[in-house]
Formats: sequence, structure tokens, C-alpha cells
Amino acid sequence: MSTRCQGCGACLLTCPTHAIRPHGNPLLVLADRCTGCLECLDVCPVDAIDLIDLADHRLESHA
Repeated sequence: MSTRCQGCGACLLTCPTHAIRPHGNPLLVLADRCTGCLECLDVCPVDAIDLIDLADHRLESHA
């Protein structure tokens, strides 16, 4: 979730696993709940959600 998030909540209502939670701005994404369905990307009116590859991120953090 980028700083472009305006807190409209569209992604909160769309996420089938409730992986996105209200937590100020930007919203909080619970990576362990995200299934990667990308429905949140489709509904975000300001393109505030950036998709990252968690596998790559985990590898970088252990290097």
C-alpha cells in the first residue's frame, strides 16, 4: 500500500480474506492472509496498491 492511498476503503470491502485492515493511512496489509487474487488492485481508484513478490522480499531479508 503506497502513500497514494486516500483511505476510501474500497479494497477493504473487496478483499475476500480480509487481508487489508484499517490502520491509519496507508492501510495495513496482512501478507499472511493475502491470497494474491488482485481484486484490491482492480477497485483502487488511485492505484495505491503496489504488488510485490514476497518470495523475493524474503530472500533479500536473509541475504
